[in-house]
Amino acid sequence: MDYQSIGVRKLTPTIGAEISGVDLSRPLGNQQFDEVHQALMDNLVIFFRDQEMNIESHKAFGRRFGRLHVHPNAPIGVPEHREILVIKADETSKRVAGEEWHSDVSCDAEPPMGSILHLTEVPPDGGGDTLFANMYRAYETLSEPIRKMLTGLTALHDSAKAHSFRNKANDRADMAFPASEHPIVRTHPETGRQALYVSRGFTVRIPQMKKPESDAVLEMLYRHIETPELHCRFAWRANSVAFWDNRCTQHHALFDYFPNRRYGHRVTICGDKPFHRA
Repeated sequence: MDYQSIGVRKLTPTIGAEISGVDLSRPLGNQQFDEVHQALMDNLVIFFRDQEMNIESHKAFGRRFGRLHVHPNAPIGVPEHREILVIKADETSKRVAGEEWHSDVSCDAEPPMGSILHLTEVPPDGGGDTLFANMYRAYETLSEPIRKMLTGLTALHDSAKAHSFRNKANDRADMAFPASEHPIVRTHPETGRQALYVSRGFTVRIPQMKKPESDAVLEMLYRHIETPELHCRFAWRANSVAFWDNRCTQHHALFDYFPNRRYGHRVTICGDKPFHRA
């Protein structure tokens, strides 16, 4: 696309681009919105630097792309803004969310379309990068016999796996821990491209297979997703923003900065039920 109102600089040939010429604290005009949306479709994850968004402008930016999602079991970090997911780690943290490759809340019946993370505090000496993987390429680089085998199969995504570390006794009564079955190969509803849709973070089994078969196939797919050629790596600075398409990417948050602090807010945009169309 020939962008007129924004700058787009690719991070890698495979995935990721940094966007310039946009102030996310202000409403986007129609042309800028269209070009930011197209940049997301073209690059799967896009990044913005030096953005002084507050909670209201963060939510307003997210709402341009759809209804905002409320996480089914995350702690309430900002009670008056249930759509805000607080992302934080400090000297008391034993782990952080997102340390396994995953697509956000894929356990939902209608998983999120996208997520927008704004970090306002980052470790002083680096660390805390996020890796992103292209799930179109993950599917396309499988051999033809494996692609044929996967067509028509589904996988069970269970939040109990992603949150197995939690002490459920401390959870609120209104929390939900959903599980849903989705196609292993999903069709992106906007681009029509096929993407691999299983993750080490959420997927537990392939119902159409015996358990040893399911375990072996899933482990092969997880290892394939971890192939570096599918990835880009984003080094955060304070007031950086990442916006990723959960329908065709996975991401992995590095926790290599203990005991330093990292803090930000995420909004998540509702999506639709995954499907496969040949």
